[in-house]
Amino acid sequence: MKILITGANGQLGKCIKDTSINYPEHDFFFVGREELDITSEDSISNLFSNYCFDYCINTAAYTQVEQAEVNKKQAFLVNAKGVKNLAKQCKKSNTVLIQISTDYVFDGKKRTPYTEEDQPNPINVYGTSKLKGEMFVKEFCEKYYIIRTSWLYSNYGHNFYNSIIKSVEEGRGLKITTEQTGTPTNAIDLSEAILKIISFNSNNFGVFHISNTGKSTWYDFAKAIFDQIEQANMSKLEKVNYFSTFAERPVFSVLNTEKFTEVFGFLLPSWEKSLKKIIS
Repeated sequence: MKILITGANGQLGKCIKDTSINYPEHDFFFVGREELDITSEDSISNLFSNYCFDYCINTAAYTQVEQAEVNKKQAFLVNAKGVKNLAKQCKKSNTVLIQISTDYVFDGKKRTPYTEEDQPNPINVYGTSKLKGEMFVKEFCEKYYIIRTSWLYSNYGHNFYNSIIKSVEEGRGLKITTEQTGTPTNAIDLSEAILKIISFNSNNFGVFHISNTGKSTWYDFAKAIFDQIEQANMSKLEKVNYFSTFAERPVFSVLNTEKFTEVFGFLLPSWEKSLKKIIS
């Protein structure tokens, strides 16, 4: 398989690159924004005219949830129009598009894990822009996987895990909310799941929820990190019920991953187990 990965300099793109060494039977093409601007139809067309890709994994995204509220135009340019451009090209080139989406397409009012059949209802600009991208994929592509994941973290880039690690190292105090519940997902585990989907080379296209298993509040996640770092001072970690943010966030966004497991026979480990692995 010839596999294109957009957004190669982001945390998921880097994790897919790390994981790709376990799949020497495939040819991987990693491109960052400098090589491919998905908001430009010409940029996409030029790249696809030189290569025939079997799969395109789109990890390029505007992921700054807070900033999206004030940079709405940019969020929709990347997360919606950029995805539309890719979807149209993938259909034209008979390329399977794997679009990465988010638990933030839901409003968080449910109290049981969200399934693929649940109706999305985003409550912030980021979630709305990602849902619009999903809609474009469905409109323009016949062969696609829309993968919704949650609370993604890794050793790369700016994410909650790295922020907690940095705070521990600097000895700073932290106030972490218990208001939101979701599932921290290790980007390496998600990368493995995506590449396993490709290895199946099946036609079971559609929407899939993929995350680590279990559920956690942001405070639970932070506490688990503190518990496993020898120099961490637990007195520096304070539990709060509410923490003010500019963007409204779903109170509950745990994803039901049973469909993915049933179709592909693959189950990601618990978030606690995966966290221990990345820390060690």
